[in-house]
Amino acid sequence: MKNYDVVIVGGSAAGLTVAMTARKFYPKKKILMIRDKENIPIPCGIPYVFGTVGDPMQNLIPVDKLLETNNIDSMIDKVVKLNREFKIAFTKSGEDFNYKKLVFATGSKPITPPIEGIDLDNIYPIQKDTAHLESIENQLDKAKDLVIVGGGFIGVEMAEECKKHDPDINVSIVELENHCLGTVYDTDVCLDVEDELKEQGINLLTSTGADKFIGDKNVEEIVLQDGKHLKADMVILGLGSRPNSDLAKKSDLEIGPFDGIAVNKYMRTSDESIFACGDCSEKFSFFDGSPSNLRLASIATMEARIVGANLFTTKRINSGTVGCFSTCVNNKAFAATGLTAQEASKRGYRYVVGEAKAVNRHPGLMPGSKPLSVKLIFEKASGIILGAQMHGAKSAGELINAASAFISKRMTAEEIAMFQAATHPALTASPIAYQLVNAAEDAVIKNSRNR
Repeated sequence: MKNYDVVIVGGSAAGLTVAMTARKFYPKKKILMIRDKENIPIPCGIPYVFGTVGDPMQNLIPVDKLLETNNIDSMIDKVVKLNREFKIAFTKSGEDFNYKKLVFATGSKPITPPIEGIDLDNIYPIQKDTAHLESIENQLDKAKDLVIVGGGFIGVEMAEECKKHDPDINVSIVELENHCLGTVYDTDVCLDVEDELKEQGINLLTSTGADKFIGDKNVEEIVLQDGKHLKADMVILGLGSRPNSDLAKKSDLEIGPFDGIAVNKYMRTSDESIFACGDCSEKFSFFDGSPSNLRLASIATMEARIVGANLFTTKRINSGTVGCFSTCVNNKAFAATGLTAQEASKRGYRYVVGEAKAVNRHPGLMPGSKPLSVKLIFEKASGIILGAQMHGAKSAGELINAASAFISKRMTAEEIAMFQAATHPALTASPIAYQLVNAAEDAVIKNSRNR
Protein backbone atom coordinates (compact mmCIF):
# COMPACT_ATOMS: atom_id res chain seq x y z
CA MET A 1 0.00 0.00 0.00
CA LYS A 2 1.25 3.47 -0.92
CA ASN A 3 0.71 6.39 1.43
CA TYR A 4 -0.29 9.90 0.38
CA ASP A 5 -1.24 13.04 2.21
CA VAL A 6 -3.82 13.87 -0.49
CA VAL A 7 -5.58 11.64 -3.03
CA ILE A 8 -7.65 13.42 -5.68
CA VAL A 9 -10.23 11.38 -7.58
CA GLY A 10 -10.82 13.01 -10.98
CA GLY A 11 -8.57 14.97 -13.34
CA SER A 12 -10.60 17.60 -15.17
CA ALA A 13 -10.86 21.30 -14.32
CA ALA A 14 -11.73 20.85 -10.64
CA GLY A 15 -9.33 18.01 -9.86
CA LEU A 16 -6.38 19.66 -11.58
CA THR A 17 -7.05 22.99 -9.85
CA VAL A 18 -7.25 21.27 -6.46
CA ALA A 19 -3.88 19.63 -7.09
CA MET A 20 -2.12 22.83 -8.15
CA THR A 21 -3.68 24.88 -5.33
CA ALA A 22 -2.77 22.27 -2.73
CA ARG A 23 0.82 22.29 -3.95
CA LYS A 24 1.01 26.09 -3.49
CA PHE A 25 -0.43 26.02 0.03
CA TYR A 26 1.19 22.77 1.18
CA PRO A 27 4.50 22.46 -0.69
CA LYS A 28 5.75 19.47 1.33
CA LYS A 29 2.63 17.29 1.07
CA LYS A 30 2.60 14.16 -1.06
CA ILE A 31 -0.24 14.43 -3.60
CA LEU A 32 -1.69 11.85 -6.00
CA MET A 33 -4.28 12.41 -8.71
CA ILE A 34 -6.18 9.39 -10.08
CA ARG A 35 -8.12 9.91 -13.30
CA ASP A 36 -9.91 7.35 -15.44
CA LYS A 37 -9.00 8.81 -18.86
CA GLU A 38 -5.69 9.68 -20.44
CA ASN A 39 -7.03 12.59 -22.51
CA ILE A 40 -9.14 15.21 -20.74
CA PRO A 41 -11.05 17.60 -23.03
CA ILE A 42 -11.32 21.28 -22.15
CA PRO A 43 -15.03 21.18 -21.16
CA CYS A 44 -16.11 24.57 -22.54
CA GLY A 45 -14.24 23.92 -25.79
CA ILE A 46 -16.15 20.76 -26.70
CA PRO A 47 -18.65 22.34 -29.16
CA TYR A 48 -15.79 24.02 -31.02
CA VAL A 49 -14.01 20.78 -31.93
CA PHE A 50 -16.68 20.25 -34.60
CA GLY A 51 -16.11 23.55 -36.38
CA THR A 52 -13.61 26.18 -35.33
CA VAL A 53 -10.97 23.87 -33.80
CA GLY A 54 -11.74 20.94 -36.07
CA ASP A 55 -10.34 18.05 -34.02
CA PRO A 56 -11.13 16.73 -30.51
CA MET A 57 -7.41 16.04 -29.96
CA GLN A 58 -6.69 19.77 -30.31
CA ASN A 59 -8.93 20.55 -27.31
CA LEU A 60 -7.12 18.91 -24.42
CA ILE A 61 -6.10 20.07 -20.95
CA PRO A 62 -2.31 19.51 -20.64
CA VAL A 63 -2.83 17.52 -17.45
CA ASP A 64 0.41 15.55 -17.34
CA LYS A 65 2.59 18.57 -18.06
CA LEU A 66 0.91 20.62 -15.32
CA LEU A 67 1.14 17.78 -12.80
CA GLU A 68 4.81 17.19 -13.56
CA THR A 69 5.57 20.91 -13.25
CA ASN A 70 3.87 20.95 -9.84
CA ASN A 71 5.51 17.71 -8.59
CA ILE A 72 2.20 15.86 -8.30
CA ASP A 73 1.97 12.09 -8.81
CA SER A 74 -0.59 10.82 -11.31
CA MET A 75 -2.06 7.57 -12.54
CA ILE A 76 -4.76 6.55 -15.00
CA ASP A 77 -7.10 4.22 -13.16
CA LYS A 78 -10.52 4.31 -11.54
CA VAL A 79 -11.25 4.46 -7.81
CA VAL A 80 -14.00 1.91 -7.23
CA LYS A 81 -14.17 1.67 -3.44
CA LEU A 82 -13.26 3.56 -0.27
CA ASN A 83 -12.62 2.29 3.22
CA ARG A 84 -13.39 5.45 5.13
CA GLU A 85 -12.51 4.00 8.51
CA PHE A 86 -8.93 3.17 7.53
CA LYS A 87 -8.73 5.88 4.82
CA ILE A 88 -7.95 3.61 1.89
CA ALA A 89 -8.86 4.15 -1.78
CA PHE A 90 -9.07 1.00 -3.93
CA THR A 91 -8.71 1.16 -7.73
CA LYS A 92 -10.09 -0.97 -10.55
CA SER A 93 -6.61 -2.27 -11.38
CA GLY A 94 -6.23 -3.66 -7.84
CA GLU A 95 -4.00 -1.00 -6.29
CA ASP A 96 -4.82 0.68 -3.00
CA PHE A 97 -3.71 3.95 -1.49
CA ASN A 98 -3.79 5.26 2.05
CA TYR A 99 -4.77 8.93 2.32
CA LYS A 100 -4.98 11.61 4.99
CA LYS A 101 -7.34 13.71 2.88
CA LEU A 102 -9.33 12.64 -0.17
CA VAL A 103 -11.02 14.88 -2.73
CA PHE A 104 -13.94 13.97 -4.97
CA ALA A 105 -13.66 15.82 -8.30
CA THR A 106 -15.54 13.25 -10.34
CA GLY A 107 -17.48 15.73 -12.47
CA SER A 108 -20.84 15.07 -14.08
CA LYS A 109 -22.66 12.87 -16.56
CA PRO A 110 -24.92 14.02 -19.43
CA ILE A 111 -28.65 13.84 -18.79
CA THR A 112 -30.33 11.22 -20.98
CA PRO A 113 -34.05 11.25 -20.20
CA PRO A 114 -36.19 8.10 -20.59
CA ILE A 115 -37.65 9.09 -23.97
CA GLU A 116 -38.94 6.29 -26.19
CA GLY A 117 -36.31 5.39 -28.80
CA ILE A 118 -33.42 7.18 -27.10
CA ASP A 119 -31.28 4.04 -27.47
CA LEU A 120 -31.38 4.17 -31.27
CA ASP A 121 -28.04 4.61 -33.04
CA ASN A 122 -26.82 8.08 -34.01
CA ILE A 123 -28.29 9.72 -30.88
CA TYR A 124 -25.43 11.28 -28.97
CA PRO A 125 -25.23 12.83 -25.51
CA ILE A 126 -22.24 15.11 -25.01
CA GLN A 127 -19.62 13.19 -23.04
CA LYS A 128 -16.21 14.51 -21.95
CA ASP A 129 -14.44 11.74 -23.82
CA THR A 130 -12.28 12.17 -26.93
CA ALA A 131 -13.26 8.83 -28.52
CA HIS A 132 -16.94 9.67 -28.10
CA LEU A 133 -16.40 13.15 -29.57
CA GLU A 134 -14.55 11.65 -32.54
CA SER A 135 -17.52 9.35 -33.20
CA ILE A 136 -19.81 12.39 -33.26
CA GLU A 137 -17.46 14.11 -35.70
CA ASN A 138 -17.41 11.03 -37.98
CA GLN A 139 -21.20 10.86 -38.02
CA LEU A 140 -21.45 14.59 -38.80
CA ASP A 141 -19.64 13.89 -42.08
CA LYS A 142 -22.57 11.67 -43.13
CA ALA A 143 -25.55 13.48 -41.61
CA LYS A 144 -28.07 15.49 -43.59
CA ASP A 145 -30.67 16.31 -40.94
CA LEU A 146 -29.24 17.08 -37.49
CA VAL A 147 -31.57 17.80 -34.57
CA ILE A 148 -30.17 19.18 -31.33
CA VAL A 149 -32.43 18.62 -28.34
CA GLY A 150 -31.84 21.40 -25.85
CA GLY A 151 -31.33 25.11 -26.48
CA GLY A 152 -28.93 25.94 -23.66
CA PHE A 153 -25.29 26.87 -24.17
CA ILE A 154 -24.19 23.43 -25.40
CA GLY A 155 -27.13 23.20 -27.81
CA VAL A 156 -26.70 26.70 -29.25
CA GLU A 157 -22.93 26.41 -29.61
CA MET A 158 -23.16 22.90 -31.08
CA ALA A 159 -25.70 24.10 -33.65
CA GLU A 160 -23.45 26.88 -34.86
CA GLU A 161 -20.29 24.77 -34.93
CA CYS A 162 -21.98 21.87 -36.74
CA LYS A 163 -23.18 24.35 -39.34
CA LYS A 164 -19.55 25.47 -39.75
CA HIS A 165 -18.51 21.81 -40.09
CA ASP A 166 -20.95 21.37 -42.99
CA PRO A 167 -22.85 24.46 -44.23
CA ASP A 168 -25.23 22.18 -46.17
CA ILE A 169 -26.43 20.20 -43.15
CA ASN A 170 -29.97 20.94 -42.00
CA VAL A 171 -29.68 21.90 -38.31
CA SER A 172 -32.64 22.28 -35.94
CA ILE A 173 -32.77 23.10 -32.23
CA VAL A 174 -35.66 21.81 -30.12
CA GLU A 175 -36.09 23.71 -26.84
CA LEU A 176 -38.73 23.13 -24.17
CA GLU A 177 -38.58 26.72 -22.85
CA ASN A 178 -40.05 29.68 -24.71
CA HIS A 179 -36.60 30.76 -25.91
CA CYS A 180 -33.10 29.41 -26.38
CA LEU A 181 -30.92 30.35 -23.38
CA GLY A 182 -34.12 31.39 -21.61
CA THR A 183 -32.86 30.34 -18.18
CA VAL A 184 -29.83 32.65 -18.45
CA TYR A 185 -31.03 35.78 -20.26
CA ASP A 186 -34.15 37.91 -20.24
CA THR A 187 -36.43 37.73 -23.27
CA ASP A 188 -34.96 40.75 -25.09
CA VAL A 189 -31.49 39.21 -25.12
CA CYS A 190 -32.84 35.74 -26.02
CA LEU A 191 -34.55 37.21 -29.08
CA ASP A 192 -31.23 38.68 -30.20
CA VAL A 193 -29.56 35.24 -29.78
CA GLU A 194 -32.32 33.60 -31.82
CA ASP A 195 -32.02 36.19 -34.60
CA GLU A 196 -28.31 35.40 -34.89
CA LEU A 197 -29.05 31.66 -35.08
CA LYS A 198 -31.73 32.12 -37.72
CA GLU A 199 -29.39 34.27 -39.78
CA GLN A 200 -27.13 31.21 -40.08
CA GLY A 201 -30.00 29.05 -41.32
CA ILE A 202 -30.54 27.20 -38.05
CA ASN A 203 -34.15 26.14 -37.46
CA LEU A 204 -35.64 26.85 -34.02
CA LEU A 205 -38.55 24.97 -32.48
CA THR A 206 -39.23 26.36 -29.01
CA SER A 207 -41.91 25.71 -26.38
CA THR A 208 -41.82 22.02 -27.24
CA GLY A 209 -39.69 18.98 -26.46
CA ALA A 210 -38.83 15.57 -27.87
CA ASP A 211 -41.59 13.04 -27.21
CA LYS A 212 -40.32 10.06 -29.18
CA PHE A 213 -37.44 8.98 -31.45
CA ILE A 214 -38.42 6.80 -34.39
CA GLY A 215 -36.26 4.50 -36.50
CA ASP A 216 -35.31 0.89 -37.19
CA LYS A 217 -31.68 0.68 -36.06
CA ASN A 218 -30.70 4.30 -36.62
CA VAL A 219 -32.79 7.32 -35.69
CA GLU A 220 -34.86 8.58 -38.61
CA GLU A 221 -37.40 10.94 -37.11
CA ILE A 222 -38.36 12.82 -33.94
CA VAL A 223 -41.93 13.27 -32.77
CA LEU A 224 -42.26 16.49 -30.77
CA GLN A 225 -44.56 17.09 -27.83
CA ASP A 226 -46.68 19.41 -29.96
CA GLY A 227 -47.24 16.61 -32.49
CA LYS A 228 -44.82 17.81 -35.17
CA HIS A 229 -42.49 15.35 -36.88
CA LEU A 230 -38.87 16.20 -37.72
CA LYS A 231 -36.57 14.27 -40.06
CA ALA A 232 -33.39 13.35 -38.20
CA ASP A 233 -30.56 11.04 -39.22
CA MET A 234 -28.52 12.36 -36.28
CA VAL A 235 -29.49 13.72 -32.85
CA ILE A 236 -27.32 15.51 -30.29
CA LEU A 237 -28.62 15.75 -26.74
CA GLY A 238 -27.79 19.03 -25.01
CA LEU A 239 -29.99 18.63 -21.96
CA GLY A 240 -27.48 19.47 -19.25
CA SER A 241 -25.71 17.25 -16.77
CA ARG A 242 -26.12 15.56 -13.41
CA PRO A 243 -23.49 15.03 -10.70
CA ASN A 244 -21.31 11.94 -10.93
CA SER A 245 -21.81 11.01 -7.28
CA ASP A 246 -21.99 7.22 -7.67
CA LEU A 247 -18.83 6.42 -5.71
CA ALA A 248 -19.82 8.90 -2.98
CA LYS A 249 -23.19 7.16 -2.60
CA LYS A 250 -21.46 3.79 -2.48
CA SER A 251 -19.22 5.22 0.26
CA ASP A 252 -22.26 6.36 2.30
CA LEU A 253 -21.47 10.07 2.06
CA GLU A 254 -24.37 12.48 2.43
CA ILE A 255 -26.03 13.43 -0.86
CA GLY A 256 -27.85 16.74 -1.48
CA PRO A 257 -31.16 17.67 -3.15
CA PHE A 258 -29.70 17.82 -6.68
CA ASP A 259 -27.98 14.43 -6.29
CA GLY A 260 -24.57 16.01 -5.69
CA ILE A 261 -22.22 15.29 -2.82
CA ALA A 262 -23.29 17.41 0.15
CA VAL A 263 -20.60 19.84 1.33
CA ASN A 264 -20.38 22.66 3.86
CA LYS A 265 -19.09 26.17 3.16
CA TYR A 266 -15.50 24.86 3.46
CA MET A 267 -16.24 22.20 0.79
CA ARG A 268 -15.95 19.38 3.35
CA THR A 269 -18.30 16.40 3.00
CA SER A 270 -20.05 14.50 5.79
CA ASP A 271 -16.66 12.80 6.36
CA GLU A 272 -14.24 15.38 7.77
CA SER A 273 -11.34 13.81 5.86
CA ILE A 274 -13.09 13.99 2.48
CA PHE A 275 -13.77 17.08 0.35
CA ALA A 276 -15.72 17.49 -2.90
CA CYS A 277 -15.80 20.17 -5.57
CA GLY A 278 -16.90 20.81 -9.11
CA ASP A 279 -19.87 19.28 -10.89
CA CYS A 280 -20.07 16.32 -8.49
CA SER A 281 -20.76 18.52 -5.44
CA GLU A 282 -23.87 20.38 -4.29
CA LYS A 283 -24.16 24.15 -4.78
CA PHE A 284 -26.05 26.91 -3.04
CA SER A 285 -27.10 30.35 -4.23
CA PHE A 286 -25.07 33.43 -3.33
CA PHE A 287 -28.30 35.40 -3.12
CA ASP A 288 -30.44 33.45 -0.68
CA GLY A 289 -28.58 30.25 0.20
CA SER A 290 -31.11 28.03 -1.58
CA PRO A 291 -29.88 24.87 -3.38
CA SER A 292 -28.53 25.64 -6.84
CA ASN A 293 -28.21 23.40 -9.87
CA LEU A 294 -25.66 25.58 -11.67
CA ARG A 295 -22.68 23.62 -12.98
CA LEU A 296 -19.98 25.72 -14.63
CA ALA A 297 -16.21 25.38 -15.01
CA SER A 298 -15.80 28.77 -13.32
CA ILE A 299 -17.72 27.51 -10.28
CA ALA A 300 -15.79 24.23 -10.28
CA THR A 301 -12.39 25.92 -10.26
CA MET A 302 -13.48 28.42 -7.59
CA GLU A 303 -14.57 25.54 -5.36
CA ALA A 304 -11.34 23.68 -6.15
CA ARG A 305 -9.28 26.64 -4.95
CA ILE A 306 -11.22 26.54 -1.69
CA VAL A 307 -10.57 22.81 -1.30
CA GLY A 308 -6.88 23.06 -2.16
CA ALA A 309 -6.38 25.77 0.44
CA ASN A 310 -8.54 24.12 3.14
CA LEU A 311 -7.17 20.57 3.09
CA PHE A 312 -5.15 20.88 6.29
CA THR A 313 -6.02 24.36 7.59
CA THR A 314 -9.27 26.27 7.04
CA LYS A 315 -8.42 29.32 4.94
CA ARG A 316 -11.32 29.94 2.54
CA ILE A 317 -15.12 30.01 2.62
CA ASN A 318 -17.58 29.41 -0.22
CA SER A 319 -20.04 32.30 -0.46
CA GLY A 320 -22.26 30.54 -3.01
CA THR A 321 -22.87 30.52 -6.73
CA VAL A 322 -23.32 33.85 -8.47
CA GLY A 323 -23.31 32.34 -11.97
CA CYS A 324 -21.30 34.04 -14.69
CA PHE A 325 -21.92 33.07 -18.32
CA SER A 326 -20.74 34.07 -21.76
CA THR A 327 -21.03 32.76 -25.28
CA CYS A 328 -20.51 33.95 -28.83
CA VAL A 329 -23.17 33.48 -31.51
CA ASN A 330 -22.56 34.56 -35.10
CA ASN A 331 -19.56 36.60 -33.93
CA LYS A 332 -21.64 38.48 -31.33
CA ALA A 333 -21.02 38.13 -27.60
CA PHE A 334 -23.76 37.36 -25.08
CA ALA A 335 -22.86 37.48 -21.39
CA ALA A 336 -24.72 37.39 -18.07
CA THR A 337 -24.09 37.15 -14.36
CA GLY A 338 -26.30 36.92 -11.29
CA LEU A 339 -30.08 37.07 -11.55
CA THR A 340 -32.12 37.94 -14.61
CA ALA A 341 -35.04 40.32 -14.11
CA GLN A 342 -37.36 37.33 -14.46
CA GLU A 343 -35.48 35.35 -11.79
CA ALA A 344 -35.30 38.35 -9.46
CA SER A 345 -39.08 38.69 -9.71
CA LYS A 346 -39.57 34.97 -8.96
CA ARG A 347 -37.46 35.33 -5.82
CA GLY A 348 -39.59 38.21 -4.60
CA TYR A 349 -37.23 41.10 -5.27
CA ARG A 350 -38.53 44.53 -6.19
CA TYR A 351 -35.97 45.70 -8.71
CA VAL A 352 -34.98 48.52 -11.03
CA VAL A 353 -33.15 48.08 -14.35
CA GLY A 354 -30.48 50.41 -15.70
CA GLU A 355 -29.48 50.24 -19.35
CA ALA A 356 -26.81 51.76 -21.58
CA LYS A 357 -25.64 51.22 -25.13
CA ALA A 358 -22.54 52.59 -26.83
CA VAL A 359 -19.77 51.52 -29.19
CA ASN A 360 -16.80 49.88 -27.50
CA ARG A 361 -14.24 52.30 -28.97
CA HIS A 362 -13.89 56.06 -29.11
CA PRO A 363 -14.28 57.65 -31.56
CA GLY A 364 -16.61 55.18 -33.24
CA LEU A 365 -14.43 55.02 -36.37
CA MET A 366 -11.62 53.28 -34.46
CA PRO A 367 -10.82 49.74 -35.71
CA GLY A 368 -12.83 47.05 -33.95
CA SER A 369 -15.68 49.37 -33.04
CA LYS A 370 -18.90 47.47 -32.24
CA PRO A 371 -22.05 48.33 -30.30
CA LEU A 372 -22.32 46.94 -26.77
CA SER A 373 -25.54 46.93 -24.74
CA VAL A 374 -25.45 46.61 -20.95
CA LYS A 375 -28.36 45.93 -18.61
CA LEU A 376 -27.89 46.03 -14.84
CA ILE A 377 -30.51 44.85 -12.33
CA PHE A 378 -30.62 46.34 -8.83
CA GLU A 379 -32.66 45.64 -5.72
CA LYS A 380 -34.95 48.65 -5.46
CA ALA A 381 -34.78 49.51 -1.76
CA SER A 382 -31.05 48.97 -1.16
CA GLY A 383 -29.72 49.70 -4.63
CA ILE A 384 -27.55 46.55 -4.45
CA ILE A 385 -26.75 44.93 -7.79
CA LEU A 386 -28.45 41.59 -8.46
CA GLY A 387 -27.50 40.83 -12.04
CA ALA A 388 -26.12 41.99 -15.36
CA GLN A 389 -26.57 41.12 -19.03
CA MET A 390 -24.53 42.28 -22.01
CA HIS A 391 -24.65 41.64 -25.72
CA GLY A 392 -22.85 42.90 -28.79
CA ALA A 393 -19.09 43.51 -28.90
CA LYS A 394 -16.80 40.70 -27.75
CA SER A 395 -15.49 42.92 -24.97
CA ALA A 396 -18.66 41.82 -23.12
CA GLY A 397 -16.82 38.56 -22.41
CA GLU A 398 -14.45 40.35 -20.03
CA LEU A 399 -16.69 43.22 -18.92
CA ILE A 400 -19.18 40.74 -17.46
CA ASN A 401 -16.47 39.62 -15.03
CA ALA A 402 -16.35 43.12 -13.57
CA ALA A 403 -20.12 42.95 -13.07
CA SER A 404 -19.72 39.58 -11.33
CA ALA A 405 -17.20 41.16 -8.97
CA PHE A 406 -19.68 43.98 -8.26
CA ILE A 407 -22.28 41.38 -7.29
CA SER A 408 -19.91 39.43 -5.05
CA LYS A 409 -19.09 42.66 -3.19
CA ARG A 410 -22.76 43.71 -3.07
CA MET A 411 -22.04 47.07 -4.65
CA THR A 412 -24.84 49.59 -5.12
CA ALA A 413 -25.91 51.44 -8.24
CA GLU A 414 -24.49 54.66 -6.74
CA GLU A 415 -21.11 53.03 -6.10
CA ILE A 416 -20.92 51.57 -9.62
CA ALA A 417 -21.93 54.91 -11.15
CA MET A 418 -18.97 56.49 -9.33
CA PHE A 419 -16.31 53.83 -9.91
CA GLN A 420 -13.22 54.81 -11.90
CA ALA A 421 -12.58 52.76 -15.02
CA ALA A 422 -9.53 52.71 -17.29
CA THR A 423 -10.50 53.75 -20.81
CA HIS A 424 -8.57 54.00 -24.06
CA PRO A 425 -9.72 54.79 -27.64
CA ALA A 426 -8.44 51.46 -29.02
CA LEU A 427 -9.74 49.35 -26.13
CA THR A 428 -12.95 50.67 -24.55
CA ALA A 429 -15.94 52.92 -24.86
CA SER A 430 -15.48 56.60 -24.09
CA PRO A 431 -15.36 57.51 -20.38
CA ILE A 432 -18.42 59.64 -21.14
CA ALA A 433 -20.31 56.65 -22.58
CA TYR A 434 -18.81 53.81 -20.51
CA GLN A 435 -21.65 51.31 -20.40
CA LEU A 436 -21.30 49.91 -16.86
CA VAL A 437 -21.21 53.39 -15.33
CA ASN A 438 -24.03 54.76 -17.46
CA ALA A 439 -26.29 51.76 -16.87
CA ALA A 440 -25.81 52.19 -13.12
CA GLU A 441 -26.50 55.92 -13.41
CA ASP A 442 -29.66 55.14 -15.38
CA ALA A 443 -30.85 52.92 -12.52
CA VAL A 444 -30.02 55.60 -9.93
CA ILE A 445 -32.10 58.19 -11.82
CA LYS A 446 -35.02 55.80 -12.38
CA ASN A 447 -35.04 54.79 -8.73
CA SER A 448 -34.95 58.38 -7.49
CA ARG A 449 -37.90 59.34 -9.69
CA ASN A 450 -39.99 56.49 -8.28
CA ARG A 451 -39.55 57.56 -4.66
